[in-house]
Amino acid sequence: MHRCAWATDDVLCAYHDTEWGVPLHDDRQLFEFLSLEGAQAGLSWRTVLARRERYRAVFHGFDIARVARMTDRELEKALTDPGIIRNRLKVTATRDNARAALKAIEAHGSLDAYLWSFVDAEPRRNRWKTSAEVPATTPASDRMSKGLKKDGFRFVGSTICYALMQATGMVNDHLVGCFRHRQV
Repeated sequence: MHRCAWATDDVLCAYHDTEWGVPLHDDRQLFEFLSLEGAQAGLSWRTVLARRERYRAVFHGFDIARVARMTDRELEKALTDPGIIRNRLKVTATRDNARAALKAIEAHGSLDAYLWSFVDAEPRRNRWKTSAEVPATTPASDRMSKGLKKDGFRFVGSTICYALMQATGMVNDHLVGCFRHRQV
């Protein structure tokens, strides 16, 4: 069975085989991926994925309203938790992004509708043959980044936005030789 080249161990293979690239429309899960992709900035996805369960515990299962209400004291406590990436800017951005997400939900009806609007609510199916062909950013991720920043989100550069699009199935970047390419 052929997989995308980045699925190099059991954890990454399980994520690749069951989640990556599957169109996702649940606001809580979209917020989780937005938060985790921001936490990943400058690090490997494997590093964040290994800490995912702890992030879920610290950030209340990524319940958007609950995260938006987190106090400074709760964020300070989170910064002492060795199970997450203890970067002050990234930790506080999670709460700030929850607050921005609530505003987006109010304006657009759902976080799903807002985020998917950057791909016209349709997954884009790419046909890359090699990993070298897969871009780090696209015009759509540039638009998403600009829109999210305008609306108060943080840690949402174009590369992070493209990774979010890949993870949540807004784009299918499984290589054509990967068994998941046809499945998602």
